[in-house]
Amino acid sequence: MARKTSPVLPGGTLAILGGGQLGRMMSMAARTLGYHVRALDPDPSCAARFVVDHCITASFEDEDAARELARGADVVTLEIEKVSLASMRAAGEFAPVRPGPALLAIVQDRVKQKQWLVRHGFPVGPFSIARSAKDVARALRESRKPVFVKASHGGYDGRGQAFVAAPDMAAAAWADLSCKAAVVEHALDLKQEVSILVARRPSGQTAVFPPSQNHHEDRILVYSVMPAPIPKRLAKQAEEIARGLAEALSLEGLLVVEFFVTRDGELLVNELAPRPHNTFHGTEVGCVTSQFEQAVRAICDLPLGSTESTRPVAIYNLLGDLWAGGEAPAFDRALALPGVRVHLYGKREARPGRKMGHLTALGKTPAAAIDLAMRAKKALEVSGSRVRRT
Repeated sequence: MARKTSPVLPGGTLAILGGGQLGRMMSMAARTLGYHVRALDPDPSCAARFVVDHCITASFEDEDAARELARGADVVTLEIEKVSLASMRAAGEFAPVRPGPALLAIVQDRVKQKQWLVRHGFPVGPFSIARSAKDVARALRESRKPVFVKASHGGYDGRGQAFVAAPDMAAAAWADLSCKAAVVEHALDLKQEVSILVARRPSGQTAVFPPSQNHHEDRILVYSVMPAPIPKRLAKQAEEIARGLAEALSLEGLLVVEFFVTRDGELLVNELAPRPHNTFHGTEVGCVTSQFEQAVRAICDLPLGSTESTRPVAIYNLLGDLWAGGEAPAFDRALALPGVRVHLYGKREARPGRKMGHLTALGKTPAAAIDLAMRAKKALEVSGSRVRRT
């Protein structure tokens, strides 16, 4: 239900729980609009530190630090789901928190999230809840297919998950996950994965971005393209589901809905993320309004920006593996390709599997955009034009 609020106008102060790359890019959008920004993150050299007015180094469970962050701010938001509900409530003593702890309580617990989706009539794939290795083995026998076991809390980019193909694998998988509860999802005959982003301001206005098609390897996003080359019927259905979720959750901010698309054309909700999302980084160059500016508009209860796609765009993630040997990738070679841009997150340490940045590539068609993004990524790996990192 919409509620009457006063907009937080440019010149106000935004506080962000989380200072990773999403917080960094949201802060940059907010500063362009004229806002002051502060952030809280456990990492003293977090990506957002160098683009905000003030950064607090503290745990996401530190309630006093959350109060310090919110004191004097006009609105508080988040860029990561790891924030404790107690910290969000503590911040709420001084400023509105958008999205709020009630929504996060549903999203950050996969068991609760699945149960909530079913209870509210949203489409999901077959699953069961496990609280022991025996439950996993039982689910595997009942499904007669391999299963994916996902810990109820934590985990991203494939972490906190296990693939189980035989009952005798259940015990080891459960031990590795080291969790009290998990969602056991039956393997599906998938055609593709897509996501959609909906923004909703407290006064009730919503806006939906065109869907993104996503390609993962080892459960880590490799590249995305938008608008997704999918049938209009499917895109419309995804938008309707996203709007329905935003209303049912009383969303204030952004919500990304990750979907599985089966070979039978069925659209199933995989997971929800109440924040900016990797699959929509392309909005910075391929849409009238970026997801980061839209996040600021939504939490400040300002009129939402146009979500129109101006041109197909693909993004390609740059992982720390590219910096192997202490050398920087050949960014000059990638930038020599017309339509390509490099976006780096300012992280000081490059580690295998760590997201250090991404490429964006514009094309006349989604396929052309993907092709250009792949050529740009390959160009980064060409030796001979690298600068050694100091």
